[in-house]
Amino acid sequence: MYDLLFRTVLKRLEPEFAHHLAMTAIRVMGSAPVAPFVRALTKPDRSLEVEALGVTFPSPFGVAAGFDKNAVGVRGLEALGFGHVEIGTVTAIPQPGNDKPRLFRLVADRGLVNRMGFNNRGAAQAAKRIAKLRRGRAIIGANIGKSRVVDVDDAVADYVTSARALAPLADYLAVNVSSPNTPGLRGLQAVETLRPLLEAVRDAAGATPLLVKIAPDLPDDEVTAITQLAAELRLDGLIATNTTISRDGLETDAETVQSFGAGGVSGPPVKARSLEVLDLVRRAVPDPSFCVISVGGVETANDVQERLDAGATLVQGYTGFIYHGPFWARRINRALR
Repeated sequence: MYDLLFRTVLKRLEPEFAHHLAMTAIRVMGSAPVAPFVRALTKPDRSLEVEALGVTFPSPFGVAAGFDKNAVGVRGLEALGFGHVEIGTVTAIPQPGNDKPRLFRLVADRGLVNRMGFNNRGAAQAAKRIAKLRRGRAIIGANIGKSRVVDVDDAVADYVTSARALAPLADYLAVNVSSPNTPGLRGLQAVETLRPLLEAVRDAAGATPLLVKIAPDLPDDEVTAITQLAAELRLDGLIATNTTISRDGLETDAETVQSFGAGGVSGPPVKARSLEVLDLVRRAVPDPSFCVISVGGVETANDVQERLDAGATLVQGYTGFIYHGPFWARRINRALR
């Protein structure tokens, strides 16, 4: 039924507007009168529980950052069966993001192009939202990035501000240095630049688990170097991967892709490279206590199981929600069971 709704109605809506409509529905599903009934249909089986980062995840499958930037849909996403929600990307300074339009569908590829630009209400507001959510059961990760108005040379202090606001409340923090939509951000992935940043955020995070999120477009040797750095600094893990700037191998016609302009591609087009990066990360740090969250091109339970078999601790998705509908996590959890 959702496939028919998507083909006839949803794909005709402007993508960002459709996302806001979906978030409204998700918030309703997480409301006190509705959530118990939704959860009764979607609750993951106890056999799917995963111990990681000091908490018990009810399912290995969660929502990637970018879907719920301001922690407004966490209760609904948890009710729908996701094992955790990574909110954000959150910046220390509230910002509107890039000019619209900034989100585009690659329907033939079941993918997206986005150049959202970290639109969010800021770390202080996110902290207030998470504080209210702490009365619930959802596992919440907080993905933090650089404020656009802050120069790259001042990025460390900017990240530390967000870390101090969110670390006392989140189940884990993720340092995003890999979005292609903030000028200069990916340059922070260079090991010599990344080391002082991660050291400072680690110290600010205190006991809260800390991970770093990397791009799929890094050369293999840089993936290995960042992974080894994360282990050396005693970070708790790594998230692989963010969206890609590559346009190779897309089914969508080249003229349409070009008309969308710049931005990161997500969904199945990034799947193969995401798997390659997962393998590189696990080869660099095989220790299972080092948490690896795999994201990129995940659509089915087979995709999730493939990531787990390749060494992922947890798996995330985002784009599949648009193409597979609100009971996507339920289907994956039932098939995994």
